[in-house]
This record gives sequence, structure tokens and C-alpha cells, in this order.
Amino acid sequence: MTVNITLIVLMAAFFAAGIYLLLERSLTRVLLGLILIGNGANILILAMSGGAGQSPLYVEGRPAEDYTDSLPQALILTAIVITFAVTAFMLGIIYRSWVLGREDAVQDDPEDRRVADQSSYDYEDDADIPADTSEFTAVDAGAPGDAEATADIRDTRGADAVGGAASRDGGGAGRPDPTATQTRPGGEPR
Repeated sequence: MTVNITLIVLMAAFFAAGIYLLLERSLTRVLLGLILIGNGANILILAMSGGAGQSPLYVEGRPAEDYTDSLPQALILTAIVITFAVTAFMLGIIYRSWVLGREDAVQDDPEDRRVADQSSYDYEDDADIPADTSEFTAVDAGAPGDAEATADIRDTRGADAVGGAASRDGGGAGRPDPTATQTRPGGEPR
């Protein structure tokens, strides 16, 4: 298989000019860039399909390598249809932009500029945590062998906080005494 160098150079020029035009702010230039890239892709498919051969109709006694592969032609036809659809869509966008703003250039969005100017440092994710800030203790997690930590928690929170004996037998600091006289916030008995 021989590759036509002219097609390769033309394809490279179409891709380079198309990418350059895609980076412009004018929607008309973006459209021209899309058309050039579509044509460059068609030339790439054509150049990689191989040399010319016989038509792909069956003839008795002809070897298979003499036929032209019809798949690249089908791919090129499909690419032409897709490029046409994208061109029609972009023309609609350009027309609507011209009707609304009398220009086809894409403007900077102030919110996008504000977000782009922000620092990438996220205080919630990137801050150094000096100590463990978990609200779960070793006793809450059920770690075995932490008798000293359990005793410290009982001293600070009371026996009911860790399920001590006082809560099991009905008494304890967490439950009201049913025999005691209850008072309202103003000091009056209930």
C-alpha cells in the first residue's frame, strides 16, 4: 500500500487550521474550524483506505485483494452527514446570537471569571487537622480493653452515659425519681 503524501499534507493543514479556528471567540470562525476538521477527517479516512482497486462487485475468478474496500467510503459518507448536521446546528446558534446581540463573539461570563480567579485551596478539604476531631470515643466504638477510658468517661458524664449499673437497676442520674416532688420552672409544685 502506498500513501499519497499530498493527501497527508492536506489533511494536516486542515486539522491545524481547524484547531486554530476552534480556539477563536467568533462563532463563525468556530464553524469554519469544525468544517475544516470534518474535511480533514474525511481525507484521513480516504488516505488510510488504500489504493484504488476494482469495484466491489463479485466477478468469478477475481482474487479478493483486487477489490476496493467499501467500508471507508461508507465512513466518509457518514462523516459528511454528521458534519452537515453540526454545521446546520452551529448556523442556528450563530443566527440566534446575531439576532439577540448583533455579534457572534462569545462573551466572558462574570461568574466564570470570578470562579477562575479563586484560589484552588479548599479550607474544608485541605486544612491541617491538629488532632482527632471525631465525636466517637473508644468506648462508643466498642474497642475492647479500654477500662481506663471507661472509668474516665464515667467520672465526667455519670454512670448512665456508658451504660453503668445504675441505669440497669432502674435508678441513676439520667432518670427522674418517681417519688420526688416535681416543680415547674417558676418553682411551683406540679
